[in-house]
Amino acid sequence: QVQLVESGGGLVQAGDSLRLSCAASGGTFGRYTMGWFRQAPGKEREFAAAIKWSGAATTYADSMKGRFTISRDNTKNTVSLQMNSLRPEDTAVYYCAAGNAYGTSHYNSQTSNYPYWGQGTQVTVSS
Repeated sequence: QVQLVESGGGLVQAGDSLRLSCAASGGTFGRYTMGWFRQAPGKEREFAAAIKWSGAATTYADSMKGRFTISRDNTKNTVSLQMNSLRPEDTAVYYCAAGNAYGTSHYNSQTSNYPYWGQGTQVTVSS
């Protein structure tokens, strides 16, 4: 079973950039699809991005396409989310998740397809 720990969150201003990282341990990282989700207060958990085990394919939520970039390093067991042009509405707790398959955009965006989750890291964007 894989354990996930996120880092890199913080308080930034609108227009700034931030890079989140997720370190994995306890499993074969290179076999997992990795995803980033976020959850704002009072809202449901929302898909941000996913990357195939090989790194050869990615999926993004429409609202984050062009601003967020997901990447992974299977030699270091890490997955990252580079976030540019941040907006106040990006404020949320960001979660890293691991899943067993990579499919369609709809499949990759479903929380139920990710059995393993980190504890989350807070991102706050001030206007």
